[in-house]
Amino acid sequence: MVDQPLKIWHEADGRLLRLRLNKPKANLVDAAMIAALDNALAEHLGNAQLGAVLIDAEGPHFSFGASVEEHLPAQCAAMLAGLHRLILRMVESPVPLLVAVHGQCLGGGLELALGGHLIFVAPDANLGQPEMKLGVFAPAASCLLPELIGPQRSLDLLLSGRSITGAQAAAIGIAHEAAANPEHAALAYFEEHLKPKSASSLRLAVKAARLDYVARVKDKIRAVERLYLDELMATHDAVAGLEAFIAKRSPQWQHR
Repeated sequence: MVDQPLKIWHEADGRLLRLRLNKPKANLVDAAMIAALDNALAEHLGNAQLGAVLIDAEGPHFSFGASVEEHLPAQCAAMLAGLHRLILRMVESPVPLLVAVHGQCLGGGLELALGGHLIFVAPDANLGQPEMKLGVFAPAASCLLPELIGPQRSLDLLLSGRSITGAQAAAIGIAHEAAANPEHAALAYFEEHLKPKSASSLRLAVKAARLDYVARVKDKIRAVERLYLDELMATHDAVAGLEAFIAKRSPQWQHR
């Protein structure tokens, strides 16, 4: 029997949907993981009793990121379409999405976390968008990070590819809270602030608070996806950087 990429269950008498990435230790956000998450959200978000969703991960790390092989020209259009469909489903969700992050949370893994509404993170977690080190950029993060932390801080992280700790992520507004056990912190938030509330009222409150945010992200993510596919992937260095990473060698930039 093949292990499923995602564990799915309910808690709190059906008020809480649990989704757990289940391909440790890397928990790659590959096509199978993206499809599993998207299908689970599509199936359950319409449940009128649902008060929240908690996304976390099995093993020591949240996610090492997306599959680099799926970023190569032959697969990247389908991969981006699937990932961005999932991200937009999360961004547009009227049900509060909580994300608990520990260990490495990089690349597509961080983009997945950023698609949630409130992130709870271990202080020593490692968050970053290292795509630029491979010669590409992070499309979804280019849309989500500026909304959360502003243009200067987001540009730094997107251009440098450097990582920050969970404590730093909470300090600058990427994460809602840094806690030694982010899963427990997210569950405590649900118990105190979400479970006692009306699910229908919560949904409308989420829509009201995020109305303009959702509209901006939807418009930008489509434009950024075209920039990635039509311009970035037409450059020598983007493809060479990805191929170098897969071959475990240093890229040789030709700046074109």
